[in-house]
Amino acid sequence: MAVQREEERKTCWVCFATEDDDTSTPWVRPCRCRGTTKWVHQFCLQRWIDEKQKGKSTTKVACPQCNTEYIIVFPKLGPVVYVMDIVDRIIYKVCPFVAGGIVVGSVYWTAVTYGAITVMQVLGHKEGLNVMEGVDPIFLLICLPIIPVVLILGKMCRWEDYVLRLWRKHVAKIPFLQNILSSVGARNLRVPAETVPLSDPISATRMLCGALIMPTIATIMGKIMLGSVHSNFQRTLLGGVAFTILKGALKIYYKQQQYLRQANRVIKDYPMEDNTTSSSV
Repeated sequence: MAVQREEERKTCWVCFATEDDDTSTPWVRPCRCRGTTKWVHQFCLQRWIDEKQKGKSTTKVACPQCNTEYIIVFPKLGPVVYVMDIVDRIIYKVCPFVAGGIVVGSVYWTAVTYGAITVMQVLGHKEGLNVMEGVDPIFLLICLPIIPVVLILGKMCRWEDYVLRLWRKHVAKIPFLQNILSSVGARNLRVPAETVPLSDPISATRMLCGALIMPTIATIMGKIMLGSVHSNFQRTLLGGVAFTILKGALKIYYKQQQYLRQANRVIKDYPMEDNTTSSSV
């Protein structure tokens, strides 16, 4: 009988107190466990569940021994609190979509503004305003944000790499052209590995900034090199083409020199000291 009484004695598996220690604390049997882990203080279990939920009252919690999900019942809410709870849940679900829409809208109107500024920069302030005022607004709202997209896509087209590959492939067939990009002078002993610049986040931001600043550079280059051209559009267009070709040529030369340095690198023998050599012998 004493053994049976010992097994039936309630012991909280959270605080390890028995029913003899505190007779006023309510007990609960929340799962399928038997024996000493069957009983637990209501307050201890509530505190343990709070730690598991971490502030999210809707999170389901189960017994750590038998994995039985606890049956958690909340008191009924009043009509005002019930309506506020529904509104809070709706706001919680809708807010991510609203925030996403705001971000997309901000990016769109930024692209529209950038497109309008680019048109006035390329065509001239007055002529650009006249062109945009004479066009259907819906057409402008569609075409203006396409301008930065086209500039970024154009920047992603690395035509210099294709020209450089063709050069390396066919330069051996034309001997007098071989020395134009081969200032290192040594013969290539191997084909070095080349990195992919687009995989670098810094290169991606550099590409983005370069694409968006391209109209400004084209305008400046057009004014410096082609000041005699009266049309703002033609001057900016030719300035952009001239800048692209000049920059591409410099980039091809730079990449080829880096390629030759990597191809002609040599690994030297490790310098051995005399005392080390003699001691090893």
